[in-house]
Amino acid sequence: MRVIRVVSAIVGPLAALPLAAFAQDAPVPVPDKADTVWMMVSTLLVILMAAPGLALFYGGMVRAKNMLSVLMQVFVVFSLIVVLWIAYGYSLAFTGAGEWIGGFERLFLAGITPASTAATFTDGVVIPELVFVAFQATFAAITACLIVGSFAERVKFSAVLIFMGIWFTCCYLPIARMVWYSEGFMFKRGALDFAGGTVVHINAGVAGLVGALVVGKRIGYGTVAMAPHNLPMVMIGASLLWVGWFGFNVGSNLEASPFTGLVFLNTFVATAAAVMAWTIGEWIHRGQPTMLGAASGAVAGLVAITPSCGFVGVGGALVLGLLAGFACLWAVAKFKVWAGYDDSLDVFGVHAVGGIVGAILTGVLVSPRFGGTGLDDYHMGHQVWTQTLGVLITIGWSALVAFIGYKIADLTVGLRVSEEQEREGLDTTYHGERAYQN
Repeated sequence: MRVIRVVSAIVGPLAALPLAAFAQDAPVPVPDKADTVWMMVSTLLVILMAAPGLALFYGGMVRAKNMLSVLMQVFVVFSLIVVLWIAYGYSLAFTGAGEWIGGFERLFLAGITPASTAATFTDGVVIPELVFVAFQATFAAITACLIVGSFAERVKFSAVLIFMGIWFTCCYLPIARMVWYSEGFMFKRGALDFAGGTVVHINAGVAGLVGALVVGKRIGYGTVAMAPHNLPMVMIGASLLWVGWFGFNVGSNLEASPFTGLVFLNTFVATAAAVMAWTIGEWIHRGQPTMLGAASGAVAGLVAITPSCGFVGVGGALVLGLLAGFACLWAVAKFKVWAGYDDSLDVFGVHAVGGIVGAILTGVLVSPRFGGTGLDDYHMGHQVWTQTLGVLITIGWSALVAFIGYKIADLTVGLRVSEEQEREGLDTTYHGERAYQN
């Protein structure tokens, strides 16, 4: 929500006009140095989330023979999406007047110079538009990388790249515009998504579930042990995600104002609460708490607080973290088994389910009676329905585009590796390398 207001300012009175267009009595805004530095630091923190954070988190959870393939997919997909973002993604997401897709005036960042500015939330205070472009690029890139975990250990590298290009163009960009742009379909209806519950996590989680269903189960799934090969690496990756997420959430405020303290603490508290919820729930369910469970709980809490971190109070963040920890544990330990799909690294169970919990409950916990920041003309029932509508649209559109994207990849280069390649491992058969030397 706060991101969108800035985007509206970018394409409106500030960035869309040349400096000469400002009248003599309207001084040209000068970027605030502190806010600019904070946004560059936030951008670096989100990069840290993907490489090395997400890459190590995912890499540690797969079998040793596939570790490098997962690292490669995350690293290269992140890079691919950054390139596409600069080429046309930013323009289609954040310029023009459409509710679902934008214009072409910013292709390859045409017209943006070091002097172009983007407004923050304090009147007359701005940051460089190029910094905003970079910050948003990291969001698009890590969203695509999240999907990798759902079909890990069995998909061709070329198919991954083809699918990601299609999904980014036809799914991420419309959903981002719908939710985060002043003319967007859900923005105009009052949907709240501070840092990406729908745009990032539900979007990626649903695409991951579709991928797991279309690709099919790994050979031996359910009969052969497929335990994570390096749990310390999983813990390191989860910790880097937790640290980097402060750039993800707090950076979405787009300025270093006192309000960022609330976003910071909410992100901190919800994550810790979800770790405790998952650990206790697993302890009761399995009889033993695990490191993998604690790390998964941390990610669940981070996901759930993402859409609401700027709208709820600290108490609301605590409740949301606890609920997300238990809900995501149920999705991973019970629902996945019941449904019978092979989501290798639980992208759907953690990101989609956690995102759904966080997005819908934002409509409740934003209420001042629960310590939330409140809204003008707030009615809980209406806001919950608005949040739910955004969730449903995201689920439907992501599922449709993902299915088509996987099928196109399958028709062009083939989606799944051969049985022999899968048994040997993708590290050697696709990349000619090994993570560990015997």
